[in-house]
Amino acid sequence: MYHAYQATNDLLEPARIGARAMLKLRDAMGEAAGGDWGRRIFALADLTANTRVSHHRPPFGIDAVLVGNRLVDVREEVALSLPFGTLLHFAKDDAPPQPKMLVVAPLSGHFATLLAQTVAVLSRDHDVYVTDWANARDVPLSAGPFGFDDYVAYCMRFMEEIGPRAHMFAVCQPCVPALVATALLAQDRSPAQPKSLTLMGGPVDTRISPTVVNELAVQHSIDWFEANLISRVPFGHAGWGRRVYPGFLQLSAFMSMNMGRHFGQHRAYYQLLADGQDAEAKKIREFYDEYYAVLDLAAEFYLETVERVFQKAELADGKMYWRGRKVDCGAITRTALLTVEGERDDICAVGQTAAAHDLCTSLRPHLRRHHLQPGVGHYGLFSGRRWEKEVYPQVKNLVLATA
Repeated sequence: MYHAYQATNDLLEPARIGARAMLKLRDAMGEAAGGDWGRRIFALADLTANTRVSHHRPPFGIDAVLVGNRLVDVREEVALSLPFGTLLHFAKDDAPPQPKMLVVAPLSGHFATLLAQTVAVLSRDHDVYVTDWANARDVPLSAGPFGFDDYVAYCMRFMEEIGPRAHMFAVCQPCVPALVATALLAQDRSPAQPKSLTLMGGPVDTRISPTVVNELAVQHSIDWFEANLISRVPFGHAGWGRRVYPGFLQLSAFMSMNMGRHFGQHRAYYQLLADGQDAEAKKIREFYDEYYAVLDLAAEFYLETVERVFQKAELADGKMYWRGRKVDCGAITRTALLTVEGERDDICAVGQTAAAHDLCTSLRPHLRRHHLQPGVGHYGLFSGRRWEKEVYPQVKNLVLATA
């Protein structure tokens, strides 16, 4: 399957090269390339050249943030590098001391840059670190496997690297491993256990109001998933031979949920370019540049997540073990918990994330908060105007209350 995808992609590359050549011609011609027919032809060339899947991480593009009333420069630093993920630090030299926060990015087919706006907003008031997950097709076989328990271990290792009194913030898929990591750190009475844990739109208990995503996960056995969705990385990549769940498959699954909307956006992109409205077209282009940038997941992690989180709901059912050790969320006593859900979330339904409160049985009432955001779907929880104006203040207030 992966070889067929790669071959098809390679066959289409000459057409894209030709389209890019046409765009260079347009730039060289300047105003002479104008006119209705010229704009339509070059709009089609733009669509051909840029509508493609990429396997390389886009830039976060966060050069400066507003801290108080000052614009402060931001630079990316590698705090810790491991084979399947990097702890990325968004350092600010001229900012006052701020609470440290680990943003646990999803590992579900897209790069951590999907949270670029999330990170930019958080960086105003926090010293932010991000789990920058590697594309499994770029990780050599010599690095070994990477499963669900390894993901949890990475979260714990990153918290230890950041140091005591840090906060943890997880979006979507990593809500379960982030909660598991917090419980294990609490069981160990580790100084690295987070001061607060924010879980946003995550599948803590997928048995509650199952969505289409949840139903698809339980329609087939785990053997079916392994036989039909797992491929080996083709020759020519550093991870040649590694078994992966290809990112292009996850992208196809996401797009199929709203195919009409995606076709409509591409038609709108073409029409905006043909009408000379380049600024408006750029907004659509920037979104899809990020959306079409995909990474492959290690087969172990994908299959174990499907089975343990979506099919068996091990954590919610009290049957989660980490490397043979029972996970007890009741051990969490010092970490404040905030759960956030979107009223219109069609990926993680209302109630699935809030279920974390039922598991953290030892938390006192003043350490528990839940926020249901009206009028937003899944992505509106962590991007867009409502994230910035309505959801983020909930996160900020929790951190201030526990600092």
